[in-house]
Amino acid sequence: MIRRVFWLGVGIAAGVALSRKAKQTAHAITPAGIAGNLGDAVHELAGAIGAFGADVRAGMVEREEELADTVERRSGVTPGARARRANG
Repeated sequence: MIRRVFWLGVGIAAGVALSRKAKQTAHAITPAGIAGNLGDAVHELAGAIGAFGADVRAGMVEREEELADTVERRSGVTPGARARRANG
């Protein structure tokens, strides 16, 4: 008797889980589901592009500082000083 109740419970739980998964899959192939997935993908892509841009800008600043240090070390001239003298 208890074994039957146990297996009945397992069957009900499996049926509910499969039913929910089937509904999610059916919704995913509808136009609204596809649009939602596409919107999520575009949002994720935009975030990745923004992060890439921030990394590139940080790298540019770092490289500019390295180059300025190299110029100053080799020539004794601070790179920004020449531009300030010309403008001022």
